[in-house]
Amino acid sequence: METLVGREEEQRILQKALDSDSAEMVAVIGRRRVGKTFLVESIYEERIAFQITGLQNQPKSKQLRNFQDQLSEYADTPLPVKLPEDWLEAFQLLRTYLKTVVGATKKVLFFDELPWLATHKSGFLSAFGYFWNTWAAKQNLVVVICGSAAAWMIQKVVNNKGGLHNRITKRIYLAPFTLAETATFLESRNIYFDPYQIIQLYMAMGGIPHYLKEVESDKSAIQNIDYICFSKNGLLRDEFLRLYPSLFSNADNHFQVVRALATKRQGLTRKEIVQQSKVADGGGLTKVLEELTYSGFVSLFPVFGKKKRGKLYRLTDEYSLFYLQFIENQEHQTSAVWQHLSQTSQYKSWSGYAFESICLKHIEQIKDALNISGIYSFASSYYKKGNDTQQGVQIDLLLDRNDQVINLFELKFHQEPFVITKSYAAQLRQKMAAFRYHTQSRKQLSWILISTFGLVSNKHSSGLVANTLNLEDLFRR
Repeated sequence: METLVGREEEQRILQKALDSDSAEMVAVIGRRRVGKTFLVESIYEERIAFQITGLQNQPKSKQLRNFQDQLSEYADTPLPVKLPEDWLEAFQLLRTYLKTVVGATKKVLFFDELPWLATHKSGFLSAFGYFWNTWAAKQNLVVVICGSAAAWMIQKVVNNKGGLHNRITKRIYLAPFTLAETATFLESRNIYFDPYQIIQLYMAMGGIPHYLKEVESDKSAIQNIDYICFSKNGLLRDEFLRLYPSLFSNADNHFQVVRALATKRQGLTRKEIVQQSKVADGGGLTKVLEELTYSGFVSLFPVFGKKKRGKLYRLTDEYSLFYLQFIENQEHQTSAVWQHLSQTSQYKSWSGYAFESICLKHIEQIKDALNISGIYSFASSYYKKGNDTQQGVQIDLLLDRNDQVINLFELKFHQEPFVITKSYAAQLRQKMAAFRYHTQSRKQLSWILISTFGLVSNKHSSGLVANTLNLEDLFRR
């Protein structure tokens, strides 16, 4: 079995549930391919007394047949377990079996891909709730429920108003690997890339373990991307077309919203999403945005000085953006596709956006590098159109700190140390002055540069850039 990498906090939560003196119900939520099943199986291993994985797009009858097969396997009886007529009977059979194995050593029940098990009007959730409330909650058990449809898990289980209301004792939101965790994961597979090679992989496929498993040590980052994303046998050649339908019913609107968000790097307001995607405003769009956000494909970023209505939705799933920018239109290409595309102006524009998104996901690492982890701060962006008296301003990331300082960030993805020229320095000063004018903020303003390979210090950067971070800072553990 492969070694579990990272996930220290998640491991601690699962172990605490196992060590407690009472029954525990643990919800593990995260997007598809992020490693939820592997995490649970790695920690609980021999303690699992029963495990079932829902069947995608299958009716109640097939789910019950699947349950029968799994229970027969775990019960290990000479004769097969009876096929239950409904979920109430299924849980009665499960209870009968568990009475033979539950004892002084805590056991684990693992319901994987719960949204697939709980088909529409199947009665699964009510039967499951009854099973927990009348019997399982009094036993020496950990019940783990897991699902890739994150919004469904939150709405139907975490926020359940019926028998499962407030029954979850611990929850885990499993995120993709950070850059540091990605490096550790690759090292566990004897792949030793430098930070620049790793961030190239990350910009194309994100920190998704299932995707990163395809990386080979004898290929460079560019060669790996070429094979994994563009070859006819590559895992990510058409993963995009399967990914959203596997998570969301009627995924057409999800596709339209994602495609709309991919057109504007700074993000879109809800009103702009309606205009760009042609998805009607209303409850349907609200559901789509919630599902995409809960599942980690889209992030909602606040705009400095504005309330909720001013928030921007950004496409922050690296692979989806990469697919739409490059893979989708390369059907007739053969070899060395990425070798060619990575030299184009399209690559330069995309890499800048992808690097910005990665920085936004590593705010804690940035704060640690700046030695301000102990200071409360609020991350946001800022955009203001110009007028007759003052130019406009756009800042992709700023940290509004409680110690009366606002850090304004310039994020630059370059293949060499960044050089601030006289004209660029003038632009930064004008941008800071415009921000001060439009916001009327009285806090101290300072520029922070995050660049791939740092900054070439010269007379133009001196006194202008307060601090400089590089790739290694984003890889802090």
